[in-house]
Amino acid sequence: MPSPSRRPVFVSACLLGRECRYDGRSNRDLALEALLDARGEIAVPFCPEEHGELGTPRPAAWIERSGASAVLDGVERVITGDGVDVTQAFLRGALGALETCQRFGIRRAYLKERSPSCGVCQTHAAGALVDGPGVTALVLQREGIDCTGVEGRRE
Repeated sequence: MPSPSRRPVFVSACLLGRECRYDGRSNRDLALEALLDARGEIAVPFCPEEHGELGTPRPAAWIERSGASAVLDGVERVITGDGVDVTQAFLRGALGALETCQRFGIRRAYLKERSPSCGVCQTHAAGALVDGPGVTALVLQREGIDCTGVEGRRE
């Protein structure tokens, strides 16, 4: 449980060094860790894809055609390169992320940019990088949580 003197913030677990990326690696971001410390923020790490019960490592996945909004509206899926539908896992992960934010009173999130779950400004759709948020980022944004995209692996 976060200390009452420090503000809890939601952070993509891979940015804190957890090896939970699809390829089993991390995106540890030392610059983010320093920023959190300077701001008096304490990280609540979370991986939506693992929470959604996708294993690590796992096949890369992307939003089927256009973006996360279409997934949340039920008109598109999240699929792997082999065409396996992992939409429900992504939705479980996004809802788990929101529940975590609600449980800790979190109003700010630092999310791994370009992820189909956590991307804030860019994500992957139709096998390419596109503008727009990932599934988890959009769920959090719709609930008024301030989401900041972080590339990762900065010193």
